[in-house]
Amino acid sequence: MSIRVLVADDQEIVRTGLAMILDAQPDIEVVGQAADGRRAVELARRLRPDVCLFDIRMPGLDGIEATRALAGPAVEDPLAVVVITTFDLDEYVYAALRAGARGFLLKNAGAALLSQAVHAAADGDALIAPSVTARLLGTFARTGPASPPVQPVEALTDREEQILATVARGRTNSEIAGELHISLSTVKSHIASLMAKLGARNRVEIAMWAYETDRVRN
Repeated sequence: MSIRVLVADDQEIVRTGLAMILDAQPDIEVVGQAADGRRAVELARRLRPDVCLFDIRMPGLDGIEATRALAGPAVEDPLAVVVITTFDLDEYVYAALRAGARGFLLKNAGAALLSQAVHAAADGDALIAPSVTARLLGTFARTGPASPPVQPVEALTDREEQILATVARGRTNSEIAGELHISLSTVKSHIASLMAKLGARNRVEIAMWAYETDRVRN
């Protein structure tokens, strides 16, 4: 089964280029393109793609608002969104992740990382450009969230604390399995447990909680 992707970017040459890179992958199919956020949201709601790839800066409705409309806390059946941008600005990344994005990439990331981010999002994983992961989460955790971090409904086990730390450092499920010498299914089970205990909807929210509670330091 191909991963169905919607691409939104206001620059036609960029949008076309992204679509060509993704369509060249044997298991990825671009099912729609949009030049602005409003159109992107309309198409996403109609087509229900597996992954939405959105530029942050778009006219009318920017990528962050489009992400919030499709994957925000109030959305019952959120879509997977990966945000891309030319600008390596922490406030952009943080806003995108708070809005519900499952990934964040710079446009110069290259075809391999772009494909990896799409696959990660489709699998329920999250991929943030390695250059910004720890720096971003650590910096904004120190400024503090708008409200105190949630308390887990049940204490985390030692293994869950280990998994938490690796997720916070941007590791994928496969990387965590290799690093901790456990099976992929075990990693997924622990992450599901962490999500349940923390009330997190995805691994990005798990990572943000880890930084907000000082469990991981740069």
